[in-house]
Amino acid sequence: MRIVTVIARVLLGLIFFVFGLNGFVGFIPMPPLAGTAGAFIGALFSSHYLYLVSAVQLIAGVLLLLNRFVPLALAMLAPMLANIIAYHLTMQLEGWPLAAITTLLWAIVVWRYRAHFTALFVQKAG
Repeated sequence: MRIVTVIARVLLGLIFFVFGLNGFVGFIPMPPLAGTAGAFIGALFSSHYLYLVSAVQLIAGVLLLLNRFVPLALAMLAPMLANIIAYHLTMQLEGWPLAAITTLLWAIVVWRYRAHFTALFVQKAG
C-alpha cells in the first residue's frame, strides 16, 4: 500500500504542478469556451483570480512532489478539487474523467495521512 501511496502522491503532485504552472506560463493550449463555462473562466481570468488558484495548485504540487508538508498540501487541494468537480459536473462535462482520477489519487493519499486529520473531526473542541 505504501508504494501505491507514493505513486498517487507523485502523480497528484505532477498534475497540480503542471496545471498550476500552466496558469502562469500558458503552455497548454485551451480552446475558447462558450456558454456558462466560458463566462466563468472569463470572469476568473479578467479578475486575476485565476492567478491565486494557479498559485495554490503550484505550491501544493511542489509540496507533494518534495514530500514535504503533505497534509498541508492535501488540505490546500481539497477545496480546489471540490470546485473542479463542481465545474465539470455543472458547466463542462467533458473534463470529468481527469477530475475523477485526480480526486481518487487525492483520496488515496489522504487515507495514508488520515491520522493527521483526526483533530478536525472532534465533535466538541475545548
